[in-house]
Order: sequence, then C-alpha cells, then structure tokens
Amino acid sequence: MNLNFYTFAKNVVKIVLLPFYRAKAIGIENIPKEGGVLICSNHINNLDPPIVGIASKRDIHFMAKEELFQIPILKGILPKVHAFPVKRGLSDREALRKGLAVLKEEQVLGLFPEGTRSKDGLLGEGLAGAGFFALRSKAAVLPCAIIGPYKMFRPVKIVFGKPIDFERIREEKVSADDATKAIMTEIQTLINNHK
Repeated sequence: MNLNFYTFAKNVVKIVLLPFYRAKAIGIENIPKEGGVLICSNHINNLDPPIVGIASKRDIHFMAKEELFQIPILKGILPKVHAFPVKRGLSDREALRKGLAVLKEEQVLGLFPEGTRSKDGLLGEGLAGAGFFALRSKAAVLPCAIIGPYKMFRPVKIVFGKPIDFERIREEKVSADDATKAIMTEIQTLINNHK
C-alpha cells in the first residue's frame, strides 16, 4: 500500500508542480542505487521535500516537524509517503531511533540539517542531528543543494553532490557538530558552483 501510494503521490506532485516550477535535477547519478543513503539538503521553501522527492529515483524517508502531523489532511498522508515526525528544538530520541532504523534497513533518509527554512535564502548553521546520523550509520552521506528562487515558470535546481568520504571522518572520532559542519561545507560548495 505505502509503496503504491508513494509512487502515486510522486506522480501527482510532478503533475501539479512541474508546470509551474521548472525543476531540474543535477547529479542524480550520484545517488547510490542501493544501500543506506543520508541526503542532507539546504531548506529554502516548504516545497523542498516534494521537489527533492520527485528528483530522486529512490524513495526518501523525510523527517518532518511534528506540527505537520497535527494537520488533519497531512496526518493521514505523511506516513504513507514515508515521512515521520521530529520534535524541533529537542533531542527527540524516538525520531533518532527511527532515522537510524531507516538507514540500517538500507533505505534513504532525507534531512534538512538547518532544522527550519532559511528566511533569506542563505545557508544557515546545521544542527547536530545530521552529523549524528552520518557518524552512527554506515550510510553514504550525500549533500544536496536546492537553488531557487521558487517563482512561477522559473527554474529550480536540485543538485545532488558526490557522497562525502565519511569513512575518514568517522575514523577521526569527530563530534556530531563537527560532522554536520563538514556536511554543510559540501552543501555550500554545491550552492556556490551551481548558482
């Protein structure tokens, strides 16, 4: 049921969004075809999750703010498109466990490390959660940049970078904060190179 609904929802999103926002995916060949993958992207618009979702050939399990699951229509749809809630501003152990389980099951976890949308479009500081997942799993860590603006009939680029060499970073026993900084640096590089 979920797989069919995810595919159905993805097709609906394409039909609804693509005529208005000329989404262009770059680097989709960088997404590993199998194994756990952690996709970390900047966050500039509420449409970021569906835009990244339709750009990826693999299903993505997104962490979404808990408040969205209180909205009547969304609380029924979000779990069917593999989204799961996270309490913002807190160390949400259940969300951390769920995210690690997704990666352990060799699926794709999508995160917006900033934790909230950027007000000015610039990349903000990342939270430690992204580094936590990168260090605690064996997943490929993939930076992603969304380059807008989201304006009618204007292109939006979704750029998937090459996986970051996290084996080396894991061996250095760095903190989750430092691991997140390494991810954010790669996202910023993608933004700079594809503006």
